[in-house]
Amino acid sequence: MGKLISKRRHSIRKSQVSGILERLMEEIGEGAEHFRGKMIEVIETNQDVQLYLVDKEPLILEKDGVLFPSLRGAVNCPFPQKRIVVDMGAVPYVVNGADIMRPGVVDVTPDVVAGKPVQIVDERHGKPLALGIALFDAADLLAQEKGKVARTWHHVGDDIWNLEF
Repeated sequence: MGKLISKRRHSIRKSQVSGILERLMEEIGEGAEHFRGKMIEVIETNQDVQLYLVDKEPLILEKDGVLFPSLRGAVNCPFPQKRIVVDMGAVPYVVNGADIMRPGVVDVTPDVVAGKPVQIVDERHGKPLALGIALFDAADLLAQEKGKVARTWHHVGDDIWNLEF
């Protein structure tokens, strides 16, 4: 995979905005209300990634057909759904893009579903560190004793984070 490059930026119609917000509501529930704005633009890239700018901030991400708040969106508009909480020892690895391993997981919200996006947050501040795809449902994830429980999808310093537009 090459470097992520912004190809095109344009505003989207109001009818498309409502569809995007409905899809986001399906993923994170009531937290989607924080992502409304006066103007929503889309940035198309050279890969299967689109960023949605809400009032010129890259708050929503669509990658591999999945719509979810971007890491900047999770930081700027915190929402309590879909969280995997990791201990402080795991933080340096997570921010560098490591997958989430069971020994570092402290807690999981009950709405975590296998194959769906989640936010990975630290236990001390609850600050989002990365986004990932859960490999297990919440109960099964906590039942694991070792091994990978989430695949990292987007983290601080990756191509999506550093995309210039």
